[in-house]
Amino acid sequence: MANQETAEDIDAAAMAWVARLDREASNPASRRELEVWLNGDTRRQGAFLRAQAIWSNLDRAALTSAELGGPVSGTITRRVAVGATVAAGAVAAGGAGLWLMLGDRPVETMIGEVRQVPLADGSIIALNTASRLHVRLLRSVRNLRLDAGEAWFQVERDPTRPFVVEAGQARVRVIGTAFSVRRFGNGAEVSVGEGVVQAWVVGREPEAVRLQAGDKAVLAEAQRPARMATNLAEIDRRLAWRGGKIDLAGETLAEAASEFNRYNTRTITLADSQIANRRFFGLFRMNDPEGFARAVHEALGVPIILSENRIIIGG
Repeated sequence: MANQETAEDIDAAAMAWVARLDREASNPASRRELEVWLNGDTRRQGAFLRAQAIWSNLDRAALTSAELGGPVSGTITRRVAVGATVAAGAVAAGGAGLWLMLGDRPVETMIGEVRQVPLADGSIIALNTASRLHVRLLRSVRNLRLDAGEAWFQVERDPTRPFVVEAGQARVRVIGTAFSVRRFGNGAEVSVGEGVVQAWVVGREPEAVRLQAGDKAVLAEAQRPARMATNLAEIDRRLAWRGGKIDLAGETLAEAASEFNRYNTRTITLADSQIANRRFFGLFRMNDPEGFARAVHEALGVPIILSENRIIIGG
């Protein structure tokens, strides 16, 4: 049982998990097993974060060949795991520090997958469907690059290390706050849930905008960043994906279908252009496009056609 594990046992298991994920980063089954393991004991998350930092900073080739006598097999010896942890702690105590998290490798989600990623600095990221994010936590800056998709950031306050998100030519800089970034083309939409952020487009730094809780802005190469006041309730509604939901509050059917298609390979098609601008309300599971289609059928009286890979509304 988890409460019978010693700290040494947990550190060894954490290092084994890091080694396994280094080989199986794209395997969703491994990620699910890891989440089960992490949830089994509150001490495991911290051990896992330490192991990731250690793995990123050690000479991996030397570790696998000299210490293990061959390629990584998925089992890291307790001597190696605990020794590496102690060594890393000694380095940190000496002032060198281990700020790097995940190296510069991406954190990714598949279509329909939403992941929560805790960072070594205490920040938390929620990564939306079909997203790709690079994370580098350094001594002087916390740098993240969103290559695709959408992410929500709950940033641990640290005035000595700004938190900077890159999304194409868009940049967002904070010290500690909560905000989301949705990538599009070479820019992004930024929405602020709490605190204050500074946002700008590369090459147009003098036009940077200051966004507060309840604000959002579109950052694109061809236009001046513009602050758009909304409200916290609206921002929370648009972040319903963090709980696996799609919250429709008057979006058109075309917009709703596009949103469901972000999360599902069973896609929705509107066969009748005349209904595309009809507006719809409701809270739905994001992995239930059929439930949405049936609700549209019942509320608006439009026909639907259901097949294994496709849903047609209207016609």
